[in-house]
Amino acid sequence: MKRILSIFMLWAAVAVMPLLAQEPIQKAAVKEVEATVGQYKCAKQGSYMPSFASDRTDRPVKNVILMIGDGMGLATVATAMYANGGELTMTNLQTTGFVRTQSADSFTTDSAASGTAYATGQKTYNNAVGLGADRNVIENIPEKLEESGIVSGIVSTDNLDGATPSAFFAHQAHRNMSKEIWADMPMSKLTFFSAGSQEEFEKQPSSTVSAILDNFTVVHSADAKKAIKKSKRLGYLPPASETTYKVKGRGNYLPETTEMAIEYLSARSDKGFFLMVEGARIDKAAHSNDYGSMIEETLDFDKAVEAAVRFAEQDGNTLVIISADHETGAVSLRSGDMEKGKVKGVYVSRGHTPIMVPLFAFGPHSMDFSGMQENSDVSNKIVDLLLGK
Repeated sequence: MKRILSIFMLWAAVAVMPLLAQEPIQKAAVKEVEATVGQYKCAKQGSYMPSFASDRTDRPVKNVILMIGDGMGLATVATAMYANGGELTMTNLQTTGFVRTQSADSFTTDSAASGTAYATGQKTYNNAVGLGADRNVIENIPEKLEESGIVSGIVSTDNLDGATPSAFFAHQAHRNMSKEIWADMPMSKLTFFSAGSQEEFEKQPSSTVSAILDNFTVVHSADAKKAIKKSKRLGYLPPASETTYKVKGRGNYLPETTEMAIEYLSARSDKGFFLMVEGARIDKAAHSNDYGSMIEETLDFDKAVEAAVRFAEQDGNTLVIISADHETGAVSLRSGDMEKGKVKGVYVSRGHTPIMVPLFAFGPHSMDFSGMQENSDVSNKIVDLLLGK
């Protein structure tokens, strides 16, 4: 019996040794946090419910406002919605869809590749700004529309050389080529741009600064009314403190500059306009797994959405599209209390994910954006609608 027991123990030891030699299973690193609207100095802001007289109609599209919540996945939207008492302007809209965000060389995109897909209608490699997968220059929406007399603009809470805004005016091999991206602005087809910041602008080489000033009136305050009114092309580069995080005191830069851009572009052409508006710091907050800041940034982005939707409702020929370049953080919801504005969630990642992102649309031909589509499809549909194809 002892011999049988010894043989069994020897067999068990041999069988278990390979398992012990393996890497121990690591528990997934997650950060679970509870956020209450108001905890980060953000009261419930309500939402806007438009009439839908022009929505889902076949009216011609004169203007398009593309709104990109950087890193804003479905759970990000749901988190902000529940924290805001169960409502957002974007979730009040009747037309929804999904967007797949893979790049030409990666299952998980970065902002440059996805921004370029939205800007040009072509997939490209990660880190590319306005170049195709073959490294050749590809036309962006402002360049495609210029000959038709349609003016274009961009607004972002990121710096001007950020991956998403730069995709709509620059053509560079890598998103980190900051000086080269700034130097592309004078040759761009934009009529209006606003992003960070006065300090970043003043750090550029004198040749770049001079070239931009030769082509644009540049102001650092929205109160420079005379200069703005007289300008033919405008760059609004406020101090960095005005484009920082909401939790650091940004104020109403994004919704107010969205209104400013709409008014400016509307007055510069009777042929129509294209405007891209980016809520860039949703992504940055999610990268830090900062739940409260992510909610604040999404709610502020929704204020800009409201500004766009109100204009579109009144105009009747303006299409508003709200989506994201990718999801960040693999955000998941655990529980919540809409009455108290409390939500509990988990981050699975500090990076981007390949999870498809939501799309909301309002205005004529909004139904063209329902269902599943690629980020590049969104761009091509916009151009076709504006050019009457």
